[in-house]
Amino acid sequence: MRVNAIICEYNPFHNGHRFQIEKIKEKSNNPVVAIMSGNFTQRGDVAIADKFSRAETAVNNGADLVIEMPAVFACSSAKNFSKAGVEIASALNCTEYLCFSVEDDDFNSLKEISKAFENEAFNAELNRLMKDGNYYPQAVQLALTNLYSDRLGEIIKKPNNILAVEYINALKDTDIKPLVIKREGVEHDSEKTIKNFSSASNIREMILSGADCKPYIPENSPDFLNPADIKKLEKVIIYKLRAMNKEELKNLPDVSEGLHNRIYNSFRNYSSLEEILMNIKTKRYTLARIRRIIISALLNITKDELKREVAYLRVLAFNDKGAEILSEIKKNGKLPLITNVADGYKKLNDTAKKTFDIDLLASDIYSLATDRMKKCGEDFIRPIKVIKGIK
Repeated sequence: MRVNAIICEYNPFHNGHRFQIEKIKEKSNNPVVAIMSGNFTQRGDVAIADKFSRAETAVNNGADLVIEMPAVFACSSAKNFSKAGVEIASALNCTEYLCFSVEDDDFNSLKEISKAFENEAFNAELNRLMKDGNYYPQAVQLALTNLYSDRLGEIIKKPNNILAVEYINALKDTDIKPLVIKREGVEHDSEKTIKNFSSASNIREMILSGADCKPYIPENSPDFLNPADIKKLEKVIIYKLRAMNKEELKNLPDVSEGLHNRIYNSFRNYSSLEEILMNIKTKRYTLARIRRIIISALLNITKDELKREVAYLRVLAFNDKGAEILSEIKKNGKLPLITNVADGYKKLNDTAKKTFDIDLLASDIYSLATDRMKKCGEDFIRPIKVIKGIK
């Protein structure tokens, strides 16, 4: 059996995601495996709904199996996020296509951009631009413009295209083929709505403000009566930062030379999370990067954690076809398959357990970001969602 893999967050799952899965199945009859962020996301935020609910919605709307991306990688840069997602897709040992959306229907240009990262002159220009104070995505765009063309520089400015290039780079050492879908509807992070399409960020704002988001999400979505909001973690985050010393800050992912001092001074001089974030942010350090660093501090993620490879496959939800895929993975997969947390955890080696411990901590802390706090150990008592009758 061969499958199509999607690296995703589904925060929340919306009509655009369902449209993407439908288009993927039109191009390839393979079943779909979603490799999904857990309770914390790549933008350095909590997910609006917990990972179990989002996984269930995904399976109810076209995905056949949902595998969790460990929090260590889900809360990291686009490069690490993409690399880990591809590692998981490869470890399934049955993935034919990695499927992703692009803003422009110009795959050849994306491949051209991907090859630029193998060019010494490009990397030298990229490093120069970053030393001059440009943040990474901006430096990539300027380097492409300076050494290649305005057209390539414009293409890489669009968020989905940035991830697409990272996916293409990560796929180079695998036998997995890319399958691209042109993004339809609204742009990434747009506040506009077109027919029944809206961006995930706009839907999150609707949910948190109490506005009606039903036209833009599937009918079988969770009720969002207890959405998570990072603002509810403000005191927890500030406590965690105040308990850290400079050396501990220095060891957080994405903290380059001198940034730890800026973080340290910010949380000692400001008493709200927004003030701390805005005081750390500069032209060189984007808000998304700073938020990821803060979440890494909260979850005890260090630079050493990111040096490790993905060590297990954690299942969140599946349907009848997904059960067939799991049977295939059990026989031929390259990593331990966890369907029961208590049993699966015991079988992991010490290094893998450290990564999994962060997933467990992420679930326990996530509960604090909601109005209905739960006991610790949600991962041990929340069963995998098995959806019968869907193939």
